[in-house]
Amino acid sequence: MRLQIEKCIYGGAGLARADGKAVFVPFTLPEEVVEAHITEEKRSFANAELDAVLEPSSERAVPPCEYFGKCGGCQYQHASYPQQIALKLSILRETLERARLAPLTEIVPVYAEPLAYRNRVRLHVQREPFALCYKKRASHANLPVNRCPIAAPLLERSMEVVSRICGEFIREFEEIEFFTNDSESELLVSLWVRQQVKDLSSTLKGFCEAIQQELPELAGATVFSVRDPKSPEKKLAEWGAQALTYRVADSTYRVSAGSFFQVNRFLVDRLVELVTANFSGGVVWDLYAGVGLFAQILSQRFEKVVAVEAAPSSWNDLRQNMPGGSHKTVRSGTLEFLKQKHGATPDLIVVDPPRTGLGGSVVSLLTKVRPQAIVYVSCDPATLSRDLHALVESGYHLRTMHMVDLFPQTFHLESITVLSLS
Repeated sequence: MRLQIEKCIYGGAGLARADGKAVFVPFTLPEEVVEAHITEEKRSFANAELDAVLEPSSERAVPPCEYFGKCGGCQYQHASYPQQIALKLSILRETLERARLAPLTEIVPVYAEPLAYRNRVRLHVQREPFALCYKKRASHANLPVNRCPIAAPLLERSMEVVSRICGEFIREFEEIEFFTNDSESELLVSLWVRQQVKDLSSTLKGFCEAIQQELPELAGATVFSVRDPKSPEKKLAEWGAQALTYRVADSTYRVSAGSFFQVNRFLVDRLVELVTANFSGGVVWDLYAGVGLFAQILSQRFEKVVAVEAAPSSWNDLRQNMPGGSHKTVRSGTLEFLKQKHGATPDLIVVDPPRTGLGGSVVSLLTKVRPQAIVYVSCDPATLSRDLHALVESGYHLRTMHMVDLFPQTFHLESITVLSLS
């Protein structure tokens, strides 16, 4: 089937039309003419696979990774980096306009190096033959890999070392994660196990001592049980340090194994600057605070920061990372926190929710608290649009918006929106 691609959509595929029906084709670019075949037919759309690019875009690029197309991790390596930015801006703008948020403020792109940016990678452990794997695209099948061009060099080196020498130690484990700090001077390894491993502590010790011979940056390792997503992770064994020190601008953070931290090592400083730089005053609430990435900087600009976090590991780090005095950390979910009475109205509320966004209940409570300004950090255009629509309907105005490309080579994007009442 011969198709002309109109645009790219969130998720990475190109959109074409045939017989009045939308057809989604991965690894294509706007205005390209391609040959494709249908793999899944629905009433109003169809999914297809690319067979050939008949008329390529001038923005088509050679993918930097040998696994691209087979691996499920990246969707845009076939596009030049300027084109990736343009695609994401277009997708974000169109999603917001569909939510009736037009006219929009200008969306300013923020980006850095498009490769070697990840400070954390997580892989599956294949037993026979032993290999570290990502998942194949649109599949639960393993794809053995020995490199990942979007990972920091230390993480690529860690993958290679573990793949080469550690089969005897971790064959019984399910997954492995490598996490490094801003300078790649420290490395934490996390492992997950589903079934009981004999002599777990001695196995972990042997594994760490073996890789430390070639990875002197290794600071510590932790074994967790494979868990229900709704339950806290259970730590089964540990070796060495259980946290690393991450420097952002002029601040340092403790980040433990199991705690969330922003993944793009080149853009963390800029992200913090965009969220915090233009604000100061009396009281600020940082909801979904994580380890305190924003809260620590805000504590230098506000008389009182209330930082709210529910995840146990992140909250423990948050307490360590926040200064004392008038500032406060609260272990709570955001919805539960907002249902309580807290006295004076904050001047600013910062929200950085998961992909599911704020949701109706949280937005409704925010509009009752009614701070002068809200900074919304989002990783999903659809849930952002839904929440912004409700906030604008309640009287807030969109002031500035940045699209921060924390995830080059993929369809994912981050955005920072500032809203105010005046």
